Amino acid sequence: MNILMVASEATPFAKTGGLADVLGGLPPALAERGEQVAVVLPAYRENRYPQPTREAYRSLWIPIGAGYMVDIQQIAIQQKGNGGLTYYFVGCPGLYDRDGIYGTAAGDFPDNHLRFAVLSMAALGVARYLFRPHILHLHDWQAALAPVYIREHFRGDPTFMGLKMLLTIHNLGYQGLFAPEVLPQIALDPRLLNPDQLEFFGRVNFLKAGIAWSDAVSTVSKGYAREIQTPEYGFGLDGFLRRHGPITGIVNGVDYNEWNPEHDPNIVQTYSAGDLSGKRACKQALLAEYGLPQDNPDRPLLAIISRFAAQKGFDILADAASRLLQEDLNLVVLGSGDLPYETMFRTLAESYPQKVGLRVGYDTGLSHRIEAGADMFLMPSRYEPCGLNQIYSLKYGTVPVVRATGGLDDTIDDGTGFKFRDYSGDALLDTVRAALKAYQDPYQYAGQRGDGWVQRMRRGMEKDFSWSASAGEYVELYRRLGAG
Repeated sequence: MNILMVASEATPFAKTGGLADVLGGLPPALAERGEQVAVVLPAYRENRYPQPTREAYRSLWIPIGAGYMVDIQQIAIQQKGNGGLTYYFVGCPGLYDRDGIYGTAAGDFPDNHLRFAVLSMAALGVARYLFRPHILHLHDWQAALAPVYIREHFRGDPTFMGLKMLLTIHNLGYQGLFAPEVLPQIALDPRLLNPDQLEFFGRVNFLKAGIAWSDAVSTVSKGYAREIQTPEYGFGLDGFLRRHGPITGIVNGVDYNEWNPEHDPNIVQTYSAGDLSGKRACKQALLAEYGLPQDNPDRPLLAIISRFAAQKGFDILADAASRLLQEDLNLVVLGSGDLPYETMFRTLAESYPQKVGLRVGYDTGLSHRIEAGADMFLMPSRYEPCGLNQIYSLKYGTVPVVRATGGLDDTIDDGTGFKFRDYSGDALLDTVRAALKAYQDPYQYAGQRGDGWVQRMRRGMEKDFSWSASAGEYVELYRRLGAG
């Protein structure tokens, strides 16, 4: 099959979150299975290109954006790669040649509706002139107008006859909401602004449009597929999703070439499930890096790597924090985001300097060292479509303590981690205490007993969440769509 993906970010070119990791891992895994895959991305100013690109199409006309302050109707397409996997970059300096991907510290760019409408329209130009797909696979709201344009503007175009369209929702909390006044700029008829198509409480909803016009919808775990069809997690679209179901859930994979303690260049000593001695060395090095006491190597070390956002459960962590830090433990934190949660972590680090270490920001190498050095990883998320850090933690023998929601519930079981269901500080605290008690197995590193902490670590390290398995499920879904 020829599979054309459209997304707003992908590693190694541009990244703000897990979407980029998916677009960096899934296309190569599909290509390795023999599929022909192409990916369309914006040519942001901050894109990193490991190899040079070449011009693929010099002047692609885009029939949207009339009256915009700069000319955006002539688009240049750059290309990287060949064979089974190709990347196309949509060049439009007026829209993408700026600092930031979605916005700045002051907020989202006010023309994001146009920036990502152009991405969708340019992807159809790629489909017409450069790469004829059987499947058009769209990711999140930034790519969700492509099905609308095909069905409303190119209904009779032979390029798109027989084409099947799949929309993958990576996080329903972000839907692409704009004022109705944007419709003329993005070349959509106001008649589409109705509850069955574009309209969402008086606004234009890009993600809703993608759900309405695509042939199928998927999301990034089976648990999240169920949850988003409920009022609690549906963000106002639960009924709409139920009408447009079934929603297919496929857990994201991870790249074990990058995330593997057996050959990770970021850590002080490699280790494996068969020889865990290097993990203790990594723990001592991590404590030193954070300036925390190293007097007791058996003191449990907990870790958090996260965006500081309400979704991540930091309100219930705040509720439990003072009681949690009465336990004999250390906590290291890496992340950035919403000011109230950043302030919370700064206050904890200042109040408990011998127990809590904080680094604000994102550091790839440090994130690897945290996964290798910590004993437990905390993810008390309010909701979590898939999650990746709990999967990395399994591979590094760092036992996850998670709330049983979405992908966290799908990937962690009682043999590999600890889970709680009630969204409360008490439930979080009780579960961490259960993990701390289990950690007291004196054979935690020697591995002499079959049912102790080390056995839990090893079970997690032996789990396989590689992209190969996820790619196989996507291929099955593509083929079902084609047969339909």
